[in-house]
Amino acid sequence: MKRTLSVNLGNRVYNIDDDAYTRLKDYLDRIEGYFSDQKEREDIINDIEMRISELFAERLGTDRQVVTLQDVEEVIRVMGDPREISGAEDEPGSQQQRHSGTRRIYRDPDDRIIGGVCSGLGAYVGLDPVIVRILFILFLIFGIGFLVYIILWIVVPEARTTAQKLEMRGDPVNASNIGRFVTDEFESVKKSFRRNKK
Repeated sequence: MKRTLSVNLGNRVYNIDDDAYTRLKDYLDRIEGYFSDQKEREDIINDIEMRISELFAERLGTDRQVVTLQDVEEVIRVMGDPREISGAEDEPGSQQQRHSGTRRIYRDPDDRIIGGVCSGLGAYVGLDPVIVRILFILFLIFGIGFLVYIILWIVVPEARTTAQKLEMRGDPVNASNIGRFVTDEFESVKKSFRRNKK
């Protein structure tokens, strides 16, 4: 008989056994220890918890109700070692974290002019969004660009979470990339704020 606890991860409640909880808490504490900025740390931990929650939901499916130590170990393997966030040397055996992730198409809300369709398509195919915008303008001249754009705007979901923004670019959704992405966003916001103050 094992004791189980209830935890809230990414706005979902999971039953987790005691050993798995200890391992997961240790992992999240180590990640938290890499960030000195309080706001940055909260956002990164929230994004990482959301991704862990998604992975737990996939692993549990509909037939299981309790997260086990094996589930936590597998999620940690997918998410990567916290040392990767700080840019430390990779351990041997962490080569699987280097491959690119699955690309998914989303609208990019961070680089949009109207709906983010062109910037999302650009990120998906690896082109500069300006080139995609020029192509849409050329198609607009021939009459089909506007209709295609409207259809894509309706059908393609917006990349809201950090995980979705990473998937849009084809990067693996792991702790290292989430940490880098959120840190880069904070740096760009700080630079933008400083420019606007001058």
